[in-house]
Amino acid sequence: MKIINSIIILFFLVFGAWIRPVQSHGGNVVTDAAGRSIQVDAPFARIISLYGAHTRNLQTLGLNNEIIGICPMDSWDGKPKFSYHDGLEKFMAARPDLVLIRPMIDQAYAALVKGLEKAGIVVVSLQPGSVDEMFDYWLALGTLTGKGDQAGQMVTSFKEEIAGIGAVIRGIPDKKQVYFEAIHSRMKTFTPGAMAIFALETAGGVNIARDAPSVRGTNIAFYGKERILSHAHEIDVYLAQKGAMNQPTIRMIKDEPGFDVIRAVKENQIFIVDEKIVSRPTMDLLEGIHTIAEMLYPGVLEKGGLQ
Repeated sequence: MKIINSIIILFFLVFGAWIRPVQSHGGNVVTDAAGRSIQVDAPFARIISLYGAHTRNLQTLGLNNEIIGICPMDSWDGKPKFSYHDGLEKFMAARPDLVLIRPMIDQAYAALVKGLEKAGIVVVSLQPGSVDEMFDYWLALGTLTGKGDQAGQMVTSFKEEIAGIGAVIRGIPDKKQVYFEAIHSRMKTFTPGAMAIFALETAGGVNIARDAPSVRGTNIAFYGKERILSHAHEIDVYLAQKGAMNQPTIRMIKDEPGFDVIRAVKENQIFIVDEKIVSRPTMDLLEGIHTIAEMLYPGVLEKGGLQ
Protein backbone atom coordinates (compact mmCIF):
# COMPACT_ATOMS: atom_id res chain seq x y z
CA MET A 1 0.00 0.00 0.00
CA LYS A 2 2.87 2.40 0.80
CA ILE A 3 4.31 1.76 -2.67
CA ILE A 4 0.96 2.48 -4.33
CA ASN A 5 0.52 5.68 -2.34
CA SER A 6 4.03 6.79 -3.28
CA ILE A 7 3.30 6.21 -6.96
CA ILE A 8 0.08 8.22 -6.77
CA ILE A 9 1.83 11.10 -5.00
CA LEU A 10 4.68 11.10 -7.53
CA PHE A 11 2.13 11.15 -10.35
CA PHE A 12 0.54 14.35 -9.04
CA LEU A 13 3.92 15.81 -8.14
CA VAL A 14 5.19 15.57 -11.70
CA PHE A 15 2.11 15.97 -13.83
CA GLY A 16 -0.23 17.97 -12.37
CA ALA A 17 -2.62 20.28 -11.22
CA TRP A 18 -6.13 19.37 -10.25
CA ILE A 19 -8.33 21.19 -12.76
CA ARG A 20 -9.78 23.99 -10.65
CA PRO A 21 -9.36 27.74 -10.15
CA VAL A 22 -5.81 28.16 -8.97
CA GLN A 23 -5.28 31.61 -7.59
CA SER A 24 -6.37 35.20 -7.86
CA HIS A 25 -4.99 38.51 -6.80
CA GLY A 26 -6.62 41.85 -6.18
CA GLY A 27 -4.88 44.82 -4.68
CA ASN A 28 -2.74 43.37 -1.92
CA VAL A 29 -4.78 40.20 -1.41
CA VAL A 30 -3.87 36.80 -2.86
CA THR A 31 -6.35 33.93 -2.81
CA ASP A 32 -4.71 30.54 -3.28
CA ALA A 33 -5.87 27.17 -4.61
CA ALA A 34 -7.16 26.11 -1.19
CA GLY A 35 -9.18 29.29 -0.75
CA ARG A 36 -6.79 30.99 1.68
CA SER A 37 -6.90 34.78 1.44
CA ILE A 38 -3.58 36.39 2.25
CA GLN A 39 -3.41 40.11 2.95
CA VAL A 40 0.04 41.28 1.85
CA ASP A 41 0.88 44.40 3.84
CA ALA A 42 4.62 44.02 3.18
CA PRO A 43 6.56 41.71 0.86
CA PHE A 44 7.52 38.37 2.31
CA ALA A 45 11.28 38.25 2.84
CA ARG A 46 12.10 34.72 4.06
CA ILE A 47 10.57 32.35 1.54
CA ILE A 48 10.83 28.58 1.13
CA SER A 49 9.73 27.18 -2.23
CA LEU A 50 8.57 23.56 -2.37
CA TYR A 51 7.83 23.48 -6.11
CA GLY A 52 10.37 23.86 -8.91
CA ALA A 53 8.16 26.19 -10.94
CA HIS A 54 7.82 28.54 -7.96
CA THR A 55 11.59 28.56 -7.60
CA ARG A 56 12.15 29.30 -11.28
CA ASN A 57 9.61 32.11 -11.29
CA LEU A 58 11.06 33.67 -8.15
CA GLN A 59 14.41 33.76 -9.92
CA THR A 60 12.84 35.39 -12.97
CA LEU A 61 11.24 38.02 -10.74
CA GLY A 62 14.73 38.99 -9.58
CA LEU A 63 14.60 37.61 -6.05
CA ASN A 64 17.61 36.04 -4.35
CA ASN A 65 18.32 36.87 -0.71
CA GLU A 66 14.62 36.57 0.06
CA ILE A 67 14.68 32.88 -0.89
CA ILE A 68 16.00 30.84 2.06
CA GLY A 69 15.03 27.36 0.89
CA ILE A 70 14.25 25.43 -2.29
CA CYS A 71 13.07 21.93 -3.12
CA PRO A 72 15.57 19.06 -3.55
CA MET A 73 15.55 19.01 -7.37
CA ASP A 74 16.31 22.74 -7.64
CA SER A 75 19.72 24.35 -7.84
CA TRP A 76 20.29 27.95 -6.79
CA ASP A 77 23.55 29.26 -5.35
CA GLY A 78 23.84 26.54 -2.73
CA LYS A 79 20.55 27.46 -1.07
CA PRO A 80 19.32 24.95 1.56
CA LYS A 81 17.05 22.16 0.34
CA PHE A 82 13.65 21.49 1.88
CA SER A 83 11.12 18.75 1.19
CA TYR A 84 7.56 18.05 2.25
CA HIS A 85 9.03 14.85 3.70
CA ASP A 86 11.04 16.91 6.21
CA GLY A 87 9.88 17.32 9.77
CA LEU A 88 8.25 20.52 10.97
CA GLU A 89 11.28 21.25 13.14
CA LYS A 90 13.52 21.80 10.12
CA PHE A 91 11.18 24.44 8.74
CA MET A 92 10.80 26.10 12.13
CA ALA A 93 14.57 26.35 12.53
CA ALA A 94 14.84 28.25 9.23
CA ARG A 95 12.28 30.85 10.40
CA PRO A 96 10.48 31.39 7.08
CA ASP A 97 7.66 33.89 6.83
CA LEU A 98 6.21 32.21 3.71
CA VAL A 99 6.22 28.63 2.42
CA LEU A 100 5.09 28.23 -1.18
CA ILE A 101 3.52 24.87 -2.00
CA ARG A 102 1.11 23.41 -4.55
CA PRO A 103 -2.21 21.54 -4.18
CA MET A 104 -0.69 18.06 -4.08
CA ILE A 105 1.29 19.00 -0.96
CA ASP A 106 -1.74 20.65 0.60
CA GLN A 107 -3.75 17.44 0.25
CA ALA A 108 -1.14 14.72 0.74
CA TYR A 109 0.85 16.38 3.54
CA ALA A 110 -1.88 18.18 5.46
CA ALA A 111 -0.20 17.58 8.83
CA LEU A 112 2.91 19.49 7.77
CA VAL A 113 0.85 22.32 6.32
CA LYS A 114 -1.28 22.62 9.44
CA GLY A 115 1.83 22.55 11.61
CA LEU A 116 3.39 25.40 9.67
CA GLU A 117 0.24 27.48 9.91
CA LYS A 118 -0.16 26.75 13.61
CA ALA A 119 3.38 28.08 14.07
CA GLY A 120 2.35 31.34 12.42
CA ILE A 121 4.04 30.67 9.08
CA VAL A 122 2.02 31.72 6.04
CA VAL A 123 1.44 28.89 3.56
CA VAL A 124 0.30 29.62 0.01
CA SER A 125 -0.71 26.88 -2.43
CA LEU A 126 -0.45 27.81 -6.11
CA GLN A 127 -0.40 25.85 -9.36
CA PRO A 128 -2.03 27.00 -12.58
CA GLY A 129 -3.73 24.52 -14.87
CA SER A 130 -3.75 26.67 -18.01
CA VAL A 131 -1.81 29.49 -19.61
CA ASP A 132 -4.44 32.07 -18.65
CA GLU A 133 -4.18 30.91 -15.04
CA MET A 134 -0.40 31.07 -15.36
CA PHE A 135 -0.55 34.83 -15.87
CA ASP A 136 -2.60 35.28 -12.69
CA TYR A 137 -0.17 32.97 -10.91
CA TRP A 138 2.80 35.12 -11.90
CA LEU A 139 0.98 38.24 -10.73
CA ALA A 140 0.12 36.54 -7.44
CA LEU A 141 3.80 35.75 -6.89
CA GLY A 142 4.58 39.37 -7.67
CA THR A 143 2.09 40.55 -5.05
CA LEU A 144 3.52 38.21 -2.41
CA THR A 145 7.10 39.31 -3.04
CA GLY A 146 6.74 43.01 -3.82
CA LYS A 147 7.63 42.36 -7.45
CA GLY A 148 4.33 43.31 -9.04
CA ASP A 149 5.91 45.40 -11.80
CA GLN A 150 8.31 42.62 -12.71
CA ALA A 151 5.48 40.08 -12.76
CA GLY A 152 3.49 42.33 -15.06
CA GLN A 153 6.50 42.58 -17.36
CA MET A 154 6.76 38.78 -17.42
CA VAL A 155 3.16 38.58 -18.63
CA THR A 156 3.69 41.29 -21.24
CA SER A 157 6.94 39.78 -22.55
CA PHE A 158 5.42 36.31 -22.77
CA LYS A 159 2.37 37.54 -24.68
CA GLU A 160 4.50 39.59 -27.06
CA GLU A 161 6.75 36.62 -27.80
CA ILE A 162 3.74 34.36 -28.39
CA ALA A 163 2.26 36.93 -30.77
CA GLY A 164 5.51 37.06 -32.72
CA ILE A 165 5.70 33.28 -32.96
CA GLY A 166 2.05 33.14 -34.03
CA ALA A 167 2.66 35.59 -36.87
CA VAL A 168 5.33 33.28 -38.27
CA ILE A 169 3.52 29.99 -37.66
CA ARG A 170 0.34 31.20 -39.36
CA GLY A 171 2.26 31.25 -42.61
CA ILE A 172 2.84 27.48 -42.58
CA PRO A 173 0.32 25.98 -45.05
CA ASP A 174 0.35 22.31 -44.07
CA LYS A 175 0.83 21.89 -40.36
CA LYS A 176 2.15 18.60 -39.03
CA GLN A 177 -0.01 16.29 -36.94
CA VAL A 178 1.66 15.24 -33.71
CA TYR A 179 1.12 12.66 -31.00
CA PHE A 180 2.56 14.08 -27.77
CA GLU A 181 3.46 11.35 -25.28
CA ALA A 182 3.27 12.04 -21.54
CA ILE A 183 3.90 8.55 -20.11
CA HIS A 184 5.11 5.88 -22.52
CA SER A 185 4.54 2.79 -20.39
CA ARG A 186 0.87 3.70 -19.87
CA MET A 187 0.23 5.17 -23.32
CA LYS A 188 -0.82 8.51 -21.84
CA THR A 189 -0.87 11.90 -23.50
CA PHE A 190 -2.03 15.37 -22.39
CA THR A 191 -5.47 16.92 -22.14
CA PRO A 192 -6.23 19.59 -24.76
CA GLY A 193 -5.88 22.44 -22.23
CA ALA A 194 -2.52 21.31 -20.83
CA MET A 195 0.50 23.60 -21.10
CA ALA A 196 2.36 20.99 -23.12
CA ILE A 197 -0.39 21.09 -25.74
CA PHE A 198 -0.33 24.89 -25.67
CA ALA A 199 3.40 24.70 -26.42
CA LEU A 200 2.81 22.19 -29.22
CA GLU A 201 0.01 24.14 -30.87
CA THR A 202 1.79 27.49 -30.53
CA ALA A 203 4.77 25.90 -32.27
CA GLY A 204 2.54 24.92 -35.18
CA GLY A 205 1.76 21.31 -34.34
CA VAL A 206 -1.72 19.80 -34.61
CA ASN A 207 -2.59 17.66 -31.60
CA ILE A 208 -3.74 14.28 -32.94
CA ALA A 209 -5.22 13.30 -29.57
CA ARG A 210 -7.70 16.15 -29.19
CA ASP A 211 -10.28 13.70 -27.83
CA ALA A 212 -8.08 12.51 -24.95
CA PRO A 213 -9.98 12.32 -21.62
CA SER A 214 -8.43 13.61 -18.40
CA VAL A 215 -7.15 11.16 -15.76
CA ARG A 216 -8.44 12.02 -12.26
CA GLY A 217 -8.92 15.65 -13.19
CA THR A 218 -5.24 16.17 -14.06
CA ASN A 219 -3.63 17.44 -17.26
CA ILE A 220 -2.69 13.85 -18.16
CA ALA A 221 -4.97 11.80 -20.41
CA PHE A 222 -5.18 8.08 -21.07
CA TYR A 223 -5.12 7.33 -24.80
CA GLY A 224 -4.05 3.73 -25.22
CA LYS A 225 -2.16 1.93 -27.94
CA GLU A 226 -5.26 1.06 -29.96
CA ARG A 227 -6.25 4.70 -30.34
CA ILE A 228 -2.68 5.76 -31.10
CA LEU A 229 -2.45 3.15 -33.84
CA SER A 230 -5.83 4.20 -35.23
CA HIS A 231 -4.03 7.42 -36.23
CA ALA A 232 -0.88 5.63 -37.42
CA HIS A 233 -1.02 6.99 -40.96
CA GLU A 234 -1.83 10.53 -39.77
CA ILE A 235 0.93 11.01 -37.18
CA ASP A 236 3.65 13.05 -38.89
CA VAL A 237 5.69 13.51 -35.71
CA TYR A 238 5.90 11.48 -32.50
CA LEU A 239 6.91 13.78 -29.65
CA ALA A 240 7.62 12.61 -26.10
CA GLN A 241 8.45 14.56 -22.97
CA LYS A 242 11.24 13.35 -20.71
CA GLY A 243 11.20 13.78 -16.95
CA ALA A 244 10.80 12.02 -13.64
CA MET A 245 7.77 9.96 -14.70
CA ASN A 246 8.77 9.34 -18.30
CA GLN A 247 12.24 8.31 -19.45
CA PRO A 248 11.73 7.47 -23.13
CA THR A 249 14.36 6.95 -25.78
CA ILE A 250 13.92 7.01 -29.53
CA ARG A 251 14.87 3.32 -29.61
CA MET A 252 12.24 2.50 -26.98
CA ILE A 253 9.55 4.17 -29.07
CA LYS A 254 10.71 2.49 -32.28
CA ASP A 255 10.75 -0.92 -30.61
CA GLU A 256 7.26 -0.62 -29.08
CA PRO A 257 5.22 -3.52 -30.54
CA GLY A 258 2.92 -2.22 -33.25
CA PHE A 259 4.51 1.21 -33.52
CA ASP A 260 6.34 0.26 -36.72
CA VAL A 261 3.17 1.16 -38.66
CA ILE A 262 3.16 4.77 -37.40
CA ARG A 263 4.22 7.18 -40.14
CA ALA A 264 6.45 9.19 -37.79
CA VAL A 265 8.26 6.02 -36.71
CA LYS A 266 8.75 4.89 -40.30
CA GLU A 267 10.16 8.28 -41.27
CA ASN A 268 12.31 8.75 -38.15
CA GLN A 269 10.30 11.75 -37.00
CA ILE A 270 10.58 10.96 -33.29
CA PHE A 271 11.68 13.68 -30.89
CA ILE A 272 12.14 13.97 -27.12
CA VAL A 273 11.80 17.23 -25.18
CA ASP A 274 12.55 18.13 -21.56
CA GLU A 275 9.35 18.37 -19.51
CA LYS A 276 10.71 21.41 -17.67
CA ILE A 277 10.31 23.55 -20.79
CA VAL A 278 6.90 22.29 -21.89
CA SER A 279 4.94 21.37 -18.75
CA ARG A 280 5.89 23.96 -16.14
CA PRO A 281 4.23 27.39 -15.75
CA THR A 282 7.39 29.43 -16.27
CA MET A 283 8.91 31.68 -18.91
CA ASP A 284 10.83 28.58 -20.01
CA LEU A 285 7.70 27.62 -21.96
CA LEU A 286 8.99 29.99 -24.62
CA GLU A 287 12.12 27.86 -24.95
CA GLY A 288 9.90 24.81 -25.21
CA ILE A 289 7.87 26.38 -28.01
CA HIS A 290 11.01 27.33 -29.92
CA THR A 291 12.40 23.82 -29.41
CA ILE A 292 9.25 22.13 -30.71
CA ALA A 293 8.99 24.52 -33.66
CA GLU A 294 12.56 23.65 -34.63
CA MET A 295 11.73 19.95 -34.44
CA LEU A 296 8.64 20.32 -36.61
CA TYR A 297 9.80 22.99 -39.05
CA PRO A 298 13.59 23.40 -38.91
CA GLY A 299 14.64 27.03 -39.24
CA VAL A 300 11.12 28.43 -39.49
CA LEU A 301 11.33 30.85 -36.55
CA GLU A 302 14.84 31.96 -37.44
CA LYS A 303 13.69 32.69 -40.99
CA GLY A 304 10.82 34.64 -39.51
CA GLY A 305 13.25 36.83 -37.58
CA LEU A 306 12.81 35.12 -34.20
CA GLN A 307 15.79 33.69 -32.34
